Amino acid sequence: MTAQAQQLAGPLSAAVANLCAGLRPQVSPNTAAGFREVLRRLSAPLQVAVAGRIKSGKSTLVNALIGRRVAPTDVGECTRLVTRFQYGTVDRIEVVFTDGRKQVLPFDANGAIPADLGVDVGAVSHIEAYLTNAVLRDLTVIDTPGLGSLDAASVARTEALLGGELDPVSRNAVAGAEAVLYVVTQGVRNDDHQALAAFTAATAGREAGPVNAIAVLNKADTIAAETVEGSDGDTWKAAVLLAERQAHTLKPRVADVIPVIGLVAESAETGGFTSADADALRKLAELDDATRETMLISADLFVTWECDVPVGVRTRLLEKLDLYGIRCALTALDAEPAITAGALRRRLLDSSGLDGVRGKLNAVFRSRADGIKAAAALASITALAGASGDPNERQRVHDAIEVLLAKPEAHQLRLLEALTLVASGAVAMPADLAEEVLRFGTSPDVAEQLGLRGRPHPELVAHALERAGWWRSFASFGATPAQSRVAHVVHRAYFLIWQQLRGRR
Repeated sequence: MTAQAQQLAGPLSAAVANLCAGLRPQVSPNTAAGFREVLRRLSAPLQVAVAGRIKSGKSTLVNALIGRRVAPTDVGECTRLVTRFQYGTVDRIEVVFTDGRKQVLPFDANGAIPADLGVDVGAVSHIEAYLTNAVLRDLTVIDTPGLGSLDAASVARTEALLGGELDPVSRNAVAGAEAVLYVVTQGVRNDDHQALAAFTAATAGREAGPVNAIAVLNKADTIAAETVEGSDGDTWKAAVLLAERQAHTLKPRVADVIPVIGLVAESAETGGFTSADADALRKLAELDDATRETMLISADLFVTWECDVPVGVRTRLLEKLDLYGIRCALTALDAEPAITAGALRRRLLDSSGLDGVRGKLNAVFRSRADGIKAAAALASITALAGASGDPNERQRVHDAIEVLLAKPEAHQLRLLEALTLVASGAVAMPADLAEEVLRFGTSPDVAEQLGLRGRPHPELVAHALERAGWWRSFASFGATPAQSRVAHVVHRAYFLIWQQLRGRR
């Protein structure tokens, strides 16, 4: 194993790194240079691109995930640029120009990227933001321009992003992404499938699927609960139900859709919610019920209705929490009048749904970072060899990859490949079988992979063995050649689960 491979996150990435290093002397200089970039990315943290339409709250969510209000959320020049947030030993900003030049800038007085960069934005490729936040040690977050911008310059920038016409420096900034967090609001449009597919094709060159993509239903507090059947008038329950329906609409492009209130999450997690805000909410909680209910009817009434809390203070609360967050805080104060400002912030964070997003990020991305990075690297290696124009080089790379994938320890890579083939439609499967295959990508939990969440252990064991046998028969007798390749992988996945469950007895 090379010294570089020893620094990698897991054994699959190390195996691909060794393959890449071994092939470099056997390929053309151009392909070898590409392999060096693959090796660099393999040793970097998992890179997740946050994508979505304009005004979907992408940057607000990025701030919440990082735990610092650093990404610009107002309409401005920075929101039209790709920004990579990564770990660094010193907080700094690097403005990267399309010709490769870099200009180092400090963060502004509030610790955010300056609203005015003081440079010609038209000549800027992207922004590299280095932060000492521990969350970025194993996760680089890429904030992208909003899709569907009405601004002509942003439209051109987004079309270039999706169309693959970026200059090499810009393409490198985006193409490092190995996974995508896709932000939607209440209405999933018919073309969100295409937008998500196009975006991921412009990143790591791999289709979005349950292995490398999840979606977030942001601004969940704006959902009119009465319009969602089964919500019983509860806004959050309505958001959960709507997210489930959107997950069905967006499958198999995403593993799941998770509801979140990005504004409340950002304020609670980045220090935006202060003890002064808690004191103001205490005064509001002391108002008589009729006054409170009247003020909470609308944002205008909340600000203009006469009460002892100054208008400016109420305006600030609205900007930080909106009416839903204010209601949640008042409910917490009614239940526990002596609650501390810190505990109240925690209640607000709980009500935002951010923990659910983080949990899904951990389950889908972080726990599989080794496999995701290794699979993306193999895709890049294959693409590099294919672009060389040398059939002998293509065959040499193909043979080396097949040798790697034939090893028992590379089963996870085979499974990720099968999931991608089925999710993208490259291998057509009956709907019920496709759904069964894709379950392996939605969660690392064995019971969920089997579709038997909450069922007793003996039932899981029996089901895993039964399905292993069924898929082996299907691979041999009922499948097309392409389906058979997927079926053999699924058979082995079930068999390994059966072995694992038997060992727990």
